Amino acid sequence: MSDDQFDAAAEFDSQLDRLVTLGYPALAELPEEAFRARLGPLRDAAVTGAAGLPGPTDARVPFLLVTTRELVPVPERIALTTLAGKRRPGVLDRNFPAEDLPTFHPIKELEAPAGPAYLLFDVDRGEEYRNVTPSAALEDMTARDRLPLTIDEGLAFVTLYPEALASNRCFSLVGSRCGDKRVPALWISQGAPKLGWCWFGNPHTWLGSATARPVRVGLD
Repeated sequence: MSDDQFDAAAEFDSQLDRLVTLGYPALAELPEEAFRARLGPLRDAAVTGAAGLPGPTDARVPFLLVTTRELVPVPERIALTTLAGKRRPGVLDRNFPAEDLPTFHPIKELEAPAGPAYLLFDVDRGEEYRNVTPSAALEDMTARDRLPLTIDEGLAFVTLYPEALASNRCFSLVGSRCGDKRVPALWISQGAPKLGWCWFGNPHTWLGSATARPVRVGLD
């Protein structure tokens, strides 16, 4: 990925096309045209919000078109993720029961928009937080005027940019919590993405904490 001649409008179209190619319209029980019409109004906001940001790299992207569980459930979305150049589908960790997923919500500081989709800007996989506890990472990123990613946002990151998840470059999703000390995370297992959880107070050398600008733009 390169930042040469970054075109935000073309990037939005590419992200939307990828969702269509992966089969999101069918999972959302929408015809392709209706699916595109539902998410398409975010295109102008993507262009405006990405102004001045560099193009995508493996570690950082200017924006993400985030779909939520209102549109497609989490298990279906993780199954559509892969690592770059691989074909094995992503999985839900066996210690992360599917029935627990609905109990994880965005932390109040994020002010995540309601609805089926929204935009997230200046997204970074947070390599600087490897071997740093999620609790300390959250404190530091907040002081730097950044906020953590949620489960929906992490899935969007890996779905749209498979290169973002790599060996020793995995990341926690501190923006989704359920009231206990578990923190969702995306890592690699048997050549595929895995959505699991770690502890709020435990560091891992291979696990950072993904961040983004504290701005999320939803559909009107």
